[in-house]
Amino acid sequence: MPPQPNTAPPASAHTPANTSADCPAGTAAPIDSALLFHGATELPIDHRGVRYRLRQTSLGKLILTK
Repeated sequence: MPPQPNTAPPASAHTPANTSADCPAGTAAPIDSALLFHGATELPIDHRGVRYRLRQTSLGKLILTK
């Protein structure tokens, strides 16, 4: 039989360390914040019809406001 090609996704600096198998039931796998912000400091989030703002401070902390 010929060898099977490697179908694993390429490694990325933004790949989370944990997989969904490592998370408790009902919890999503972690997402690197760099993937969300794309260099911006604010991210608008719509949740159940309400607009929230996720902001990254100059010290790298996250603040979620309504």
